[in-house]
Amino acid sequence: MGAPFSVVVLTLDEELNLPACLRSVAFADEVFVVDSFSRDHTLDIARAAGAQVVQHAFAQYADQRNWALDELPFHHPWVLFLDADERVTHELRREIEGIVSAAAADRPRGYYVNRRFIFLRRWIRHAGWYPSWNLRLFQRTYGRYEARAVHEHVVLDGPAAYLQHDLLHEDQRPFEAFIARHNRYSTLEARARFVAEHGLGPERRLAGRWFGSPIERKRWVRERIWPHVPAKPLALFVYMYLVRQGFRDGRPGLIFCLLQAYQELAVGLKLGELRAGLLTGAGPALRSAESLNHP
Repeated sequence: MGAPFSVVVLTLDEELNLPACLRSVAFADEVFVVDSFSRDHTLDIARAAGAQVVQHAFAQYADQRNWALDELPFHHPWVLFLDADERVTHELRREIEGIVSAAAADRPRGYYVNRRFIFLRRWIRHAGWYPSWNLRLFQRTYGRYEARAVHEHVVLDGPAAYLQHDLLHEDQRPFEAFIARHNRYSTLEARARFVAEHGLGPERRLAGRWFGSPIERKRWVRERIWPHVPAKPLALFVYMYLVRQGFRDGRPGLIFCLLQAYQELAVGLKLGELRAGLLTGAGPALRSAESLNHP
């Protein structure tokens, strides 16, 4: 029997990333792969590694994670959510084992983990990309993902703490997969901003607070400051590359900052399309935004 906690990995055509991900969590007592009907060898890889495979149609990330929380036959109170391109390091493994095996009633309900993002074979340590905290390990009855199309976070009922060791994020797929994913993210982010503009957001959501957690502080800036910043793509590049010293990450840092600025440009253009659709009475923009809350 492994460590007394559960792992959930969301997949869609992840045959290049999944083997390393599953090897890194082989110490867990149970691992679930929630697949969105992959067309490659993802399912074979998952089953060969001993994971329990469940297929469920994908609507959006928060919905898929919340469906897993509601429907999977968990045997343990603690759950760790991972993406297929993430790996638990040996140091993080020992830390998680200690947490899920302890029996302290007053301990936190969840833990933030810091991610090391590897881009073009280099750890992006600057550009505001490290530290990068995400609440991934939590007691499943106390946490639920907010209904946001992208950049969704756990809303936790109870205190949280921070793990000392990092989670590794490194996508093994070709560069075109990175471009395709961020094109999709820009669409989802534009819709999320459109939702926020028109008050269509969900009731249960992570509140933005300057004096809160790093994620709450980032959400506060995203909601209160960023909408009023002019020339957003240029401003983002200057902030990441110069202010947050992305140049210290060499050529990968430059390319990464440029791509993030391009994604912000795409978000702005797509948001403009949504606004134009609403103003002309076409209707699809508003229905698309409302569908984020009613999948």
